[in-house]
Amino acid sequence: MIQDPEKLTRNLGLIFKQPALVRRALTHRSAHADNNERLEFLGDSVLGFVIAECLYHKFTEADEGVLSRLRATLVNQTALANIARKLNLGDYLILGSGELKSGGYRRDSILSDAMEAMIGALLLDQGMDACRAWILRLFADQIDGLSLRDWKKDPKTRLQESMQARGLELPAYTLRSVVGQAHDQSFVVECRVSLTEETCEGRGSSRKRAEQESAEKMLAKLAEEFGLKA
Repeated sequence: MIQDPEKLTRNLGLIFKQPALVRRALTHRSAHADNNERLEFLGDSVLGFVIAECLYHKFTEADEGVLSRLRATLVNQTALANIARKLNLGDYLILGSGELKSGGYRRDSILSDAMEAMIGALLLDQGMDACRAWILRLFADQIDGLSLRDWKKDPKTRLQESMQARGLELPAYTLRSVVGQAHDQSFVVECRVSLTEETCEGRGSSRKRAEQESAEKMLAKLAEEFGLKA
């Protein structure tokens, strides 16, 4: 049974002037044409900015590459879905019958999209200051746990060292596809580790870049699911 969206906002300590925004933020495209996709677009942009701004001021010695990697550990589908689960957001999602039957309220992609849509809804309802405060509250523990130690190493190196330190097999990278002309190619690489059956895909203009992105995503997944620090 879908819970009342107003109950969710009360539990989150938020009071919306426009309750209809909350309902739209929780509505998946499978349920209605008036769904959360536009709010998700807005929330994604705001979330990335707020986290980037926070990291910029917190880590004054970090260069652009390090800041980007730090942000990627916070702003990703797995991290957002885990926050959504802590908030029991799945109990309030408005899904079409097909998504309900297939367990869409548990799916990372749907949960993370709804989280971003809620951020977008709050921005429209109460402005940037309220939105920034809520985002920083949601991510407070993760931000406090960040450290610059080892962050100057690239993702593949950190993932490899993390596996070696635990006596596990080294990560395996598989080239899945190469698309485009020789001067403008896009590579897709899959990363697999023995700790989880799930894989992570990375895309880039070279195989090396695609491998680095897949390793970055795997590090974020392992941190969220198992608490592992590279």
